[in-house]
Amino acid sequence: MAEHDAGESAADGMPRKKFSGKKLVLFVILPLVLLIGAGAGVFFSGMLDSLLGKTEEHAEEAHPAEPAAPDPHAAPVFYDLPDMLVNLNSAGKRPAFLKIKISIQVSKPEDVPAIEHVLPRIIDNFQVYLRELRLEDLRGSAGMYRLRQELLLRITAAAHPVKVKDVLFKEMLVQ
Repeated sequence: MAEHDAGESAADGMPRKKFSGKKLVLFVILPLVLLIGAGAGVFFSGMLDSLLGKTEEHAEEAHPAEPAAPDPHAAPVFYDLPDMLVNLNSAGKRPAFLKIKISIQVSKPEDVPAIEHVLPRIIDNFQVYLRELRLEDLRGSAGMYRLRQELLLRITAAAHPVKVKDVLFKEMLVQ
């Protein structure tokens, strides 16, 4: 067999050389990766646009203008929810009640009709959540913070396209 292999390479006239794995990576794959990386860098940096003649006007047409951001100095818009009275989840025989007045802050005045449209769903979500609360859940500033966050989460889900900024407690009475 060894003579047969040697005979073939001699018949070709030149001895055959094979690239080892290291040489293949070093001389073929590495330069190819470097060229692709350099091309991607030039493309994404925008230098290629000036070479191809693409002007700023064409770039603006390709990307439509972003909608204007709401003015942070605009007057806030509040919507008062109806008063709610719920009995809390209590372990003892004596029932505990929560009376709460809530106002919500929306992004723009046009959102108020959308809130009124889904108001029954918002009240239902609040009632279901509030009835499961215990007195211990409402104690302290941490309890108030958790309650605000949970109500904000529920109202955001119920009035989905409308952006609700905040939930404000106007009155809260636990008895």
